Amino acid sequence: MAVSSRLSIRLPSSLQRIRIKICGITRPEDARAAVDLGADAIGLVFYAPSPRCVSVEQAWEIARVVPPFVTLVGLFVNESKLTVRRVMEAVPVQLLQFHGEEEESFCRSFHAPYIKAARVRTGLDLVKYAEAFVEGYGGGGKSFDWSLIPPHLPLPVILSGGLDPGNVAEAVRTVHPWAVDVSSGVEAAKGIKDAGKMAAFIS
Repeated sequence: MAVSSRLSIRLPSSLQRIRIKICGITRPEDARAAVDLGADAIGLVFYAPSPRCVSVEQAWEIARVVPPFVTLVGLFVNESKLTVRRVMEAVPVQLLQFHGEEEESFCRSFHAPYIKAARVRTGLDLVKYAEAFVEGYGGGGKSFDWSLIPPHLPLPVILSGGLDPGNVAEAVRTVHPWAVDVSSGVEAAKGIKDAGKMAAFIS
């Protein structure tokens, strides 16, 4: 689950369109398939321990097939400012996503839109988290108790973690998130997306 850095107007759930991010893209053909199926955002992982990590060169090849109005997201975990800036200079990412222990001042220092992941667990006050960030890596492919998310938060909710074609509809009905974010739930293998699973998830 992630909370974004900006407030937004909440529409009635009947009028709200759920945005979809397909993360952990490692190949241009997977990015193209995700976009053709209706994904709103493509996530590129710049975290070396991840099997979905891409080099700047790979990221650039993927970025070339992402059309206008589809957001390219760069994901980082406890990375240095220098590395984040180098990626931003080399790859046209439009949104930053931080999954480590980054402080708010660090996230804001790039003067770009960003989202910050929160590892949801019992005892975590998400309202306070939205105001002062705490530890959280996320992205482990495991779902959590969605009832832990309060119905009204000061920032829009992007739901992730363990989502797949079989549970995303229930997740949306339960949480009413602004967006959903999936990676392993639509893969044929780590870092290799399955077009059929992406289609099922998006539909």
